[in-house]
Amino acid sequence: MSVQTSTSPTASRWLRLQKTVLAPVVAHAIMLLTVAVILFPVIYAFMLSTQTPAEYYQFPPRLLPGDAFWDNITFVWNRINMGRLLWNTVFIATTVAFGKIFLSIIGAFAFVYFDFRFKTFFFLMILITHMLPLPVRIVPTFELIDQFNWINTYNAMTIPFFASATGILLFRQLYQTIPPSLADAARIDGAGPLQFLWAIVLPISRTNIAALFLIEFIYMWNQYLWPLLIANADRTRVVQIGLKQLVDTDAAVNWHYVSAGMLLSAIPPLIVLVILQRSLLEGMSLYEEK
Repeated sequence: MSVQTSTSPTASRWLRLQKTVLAPVVAHAIMLLTVAVILFPVIYAFMLSTQTPAEYYQFPPRLLPGDAFWDNITFVWNRINMGRLLWNTVFIATTVAFGKIFLSIIGAFAFVYFDFRFKTFFFLMILITHMLPLPVRIVPTFELIDQFNWINTYNAMTIPFFASATGILLFRQLYQTIPPSLADAARIDGAGPLQFLWAIVLPISRTNIAALFLIEFIYMWNQYLWPLLIANADRTRVVQIGLKQLVDTDAAVNWHYVSAGMLLSAIPPLIVLVILQRSLLEGMSLYEEK
């Protein structure tokens, strides 16, 4: 004998109200709160960049824009030669990103489509280098750069970062999903390895190339320790080191100048992120599926 339970009209309406109204409202409220917490430092930095010391040192803090934004931007631009710093950093980050992509594609292609002795051993050694952070390698790398007379040169800022275990692993995982029949068909048609790489493998790699470019560009943009040691000349100094010059250790920090410089330095990576964000998400999803 089965017992049937019926839901009253009031309870049914209440459940429908929870599902269609209350749940979305709570979810959106939580998301908006999370976004507000994450963006608050950026918003506060923008507020500081528009104010004068008299405005942001008052109590309680003023959370409204001031009228000194363009004055602060102009001072920072001229004080640390921001145009030169941005150009140096964009050039270095772009060069390293393309260098890593090129070597990663060639290395991954060799590990997947060529057979040679100790292939597994070499691949494991490459992965081991990924476990060594920059501070561990910084002393021998600095000595090597000094022997090459590369101090205060673009070579020292770019070449040591070209090798990428992460990039090789990323492209290797992708190339292993390509059916071997494609390589066999290309070989039967008379295509060499480079033709197969150019005509078939590279078009498949476009999403991963864009994702890796974005990751490496932002990684190099945020480099501080290595440029601090290796680039002391104005012609090779990067924006992260230039921002440090705005902090006067002998007096009160001019936070309106520091915030204005920070906003200027955030524009190039933000532009790259907006352009390549879809490729980054697609590349991450493909990598998770593998």
